[in-house]
Amino acid sequence: MAFNIVLIEPEIPNNTGNIGRLCLGTGSTLHLVKPFGFEISDKRLKRAGLDYWEHLEVIYYENVAEFFEVNADKKMAFFSSHGEKSHWDLPYENDNFLVFGKESVGLSKEITNAHAEQLYKIPLYSEHIRSLNLANAVAVAVFEGLRQINT
Repeated sequence: MAFNIVLIEPEIPNNTGNIGRLCLGTGSTLHLVKPFGFEISDKRLKRAGLDYWEHLEVIYYENVAEFFEVNADKKMAFFSSHGEKSHWDLPYENDNFLVFGKESVGLSKEITNAHAEQLYKIPLYSEHIRSLNLANAVAVAVFEGLRQINT
């Protein structure tokens, strides 16, 4: 049982490192879509991922177009604060692709418009916050999926 965690143009190495560690711990594959806001050799990425990074399955893509071309037939869910449906309503399945945007602006309008039916949000209960930290959002989504699959 595993998911595919997709980070489109991640900007913060610590988040990517933490998400990599989460992927390894949950048997998930990490998909990283360039351009990145850091070098993949960044010590902050490695520090957040500890010494686990070498054991992680990571697939790299040169750009968004390549990612969608390679994975056109995959079942995907897109996470955005602009989603109408809650992540609790997502019918998780093994091998789902859970797609997240960059920290500063999330997924592009082009992606959210093209995949509106597969767009989900993580509910927030304060008007003083726009979104969760990316690593936290990925953890919430992955563990909700594991809960659904295991019950």
